[in-house]
Amino acid sequence: MELRQLRYFVRIVELGSMGRAALDLGMVQSALSQQISRLEGELSTRLLQRTSKGAVPTEAGLAFFHEAQLTLRHADQAILAAQQARLSGAVSVGLSPTIASVLGLPLMRAMRERYPDVRLHMVSALSGHLSSLLNARQLDLAILFDTNAARRWSVTPLLEERLFLIQSRRKPLWPLTEKMKLTQLQEKPLILPSGSHGLRSSVVTACAQAGFQPQLAMEIDSLTMLMEAVDAGLGATVQPWSAVNPYEDAAERFWWSEIDDERVRRHALLCSLSDDELSPAALAARVVLTDCAKQLVQSGKWIGAKLVEDGTAPF
Repeated sequence: MELRQLRYFVRIVELGSMGRAALDLGMVQSALSQQISRLEGELSTRLLQRTSKGAVPTEAGLAFFHEAQLTLRHADQAILAAQQARLSGAVSVGLSPTIASVLGLPLMRAMRERYPDVRLHMVSALSGHLSSLLNARQLDLAILFDTNAARRWSVTPLLEERLFLIQSRRKPLWPLTEKMKLTQLQEKPLILPSGSHGLRSSVVTACAQAGFQPQLAMEIDSLTMLMEAVDAGLGATVQPWSAVNPYEDAAERFWWSEIDDERVRRHALLCSLSDDELSPAALAARVVLTDCAKQLVQSGKWIGAKLVEDGTAPF
């Protein structure tokens, strides 16, 4: 027997209808009915009587209903007591500049709301530097784009970002289209980070697979400086949408065309020290970070990002 089954049953009795309860719970009615059938099977008794007007509890169901309400109230009190027990300590989190532009502030707000006594240390740096800090145990968590430098990390695939050709809207070098082909990148020089940057490697590899090498106008490892050069019309770059997120007037300054090729994607991985090395504060922060990322993607606030299935792998 599971708490969720008790919640389902109580809601059906409260609303008097399997259909209304399914709608309220955000479930399909067949799945809800299946859960109730399992509950009745475990108890070896009928709890609900289906009628043309809805569902009403049997005598056994009514007795079970009252006890289930009490059980759920106690469970809710236990959850509240656990949440109100103030977690303290410190946790350090590393984010690349593009990831930080979308996730940084929501993460800080969520940590302040859920765990006000946890001291949060945020680091924004290139992925390679964050890997070194994680290996040196100077970070607890980081969102990275490869695990080549991993030393006994816990790694969870988090999301996948589409990449865009981003150029000045006022001084465009390419046609202002919603999408473009990967091969169009060979038409003009690009502004990209240096070779040690994970994004640069991804772009060069994808271009090589398409049969060409991209032309380089400049190499800039500062995201702010790189985007200033793009805004000035000195060249275009290949970045996720998050590169333009910090600009309130991004739509007036930049134009971004999605590169319509599955090979041009950036895979973000939530990496941390192994679970036995993480403090309770760091374990809690990892959950909060994941929740924030999911909420941003599902709400449409993280343009070009898609969640991937969870799966933790030790390194």
